[in-house]
Amino acid sequence: QAQLTESGGGSVQIGGSLRLSCEASGVIYSVNYMAWFRQPPGKEREAVALISSGGGHSHVPDSLKDRFTVSIDSANDIVYLEMTNLKPEDTAMYFCAGGRRFSIRPQDFTYWGRGTQVTVSS
Repeated sequence: QAQLTESGGGSVQIGGSLRLSCEASGVIYSVNYMAWFRQPPGKEREAVALISSGGGHSHVPDSLKDRFTVSIDSANDIVYLEMTNLKPEDTAMYFCAGGRRFSIRPQDFTYWGRGTQVTVSS
């Protein structure tokens, strides 16, 4: 059974950095893109990074691209999200997801991890 497992979250101070990891295990069919979403308390889930399974195509929203970097270790099926200069508004549960196409819509992703919490405070 396919499974995505996130790790690397935690509590950091404003301006700190974190690297999130997402490991895929089991047999995953038809996944061409991996994505990171986040969901702050009481808000909708939003995409913060996408990357193709081969790593050749990636996307981070303009509002985050100076601080967030997505990468993939295709040989080991691990997706990373590097986050720097973290701000309180980055506080959220961060989820890894796998899907067939390039999309920022959560409903377009078939496989999901359980999430890892990121908390940024002063």
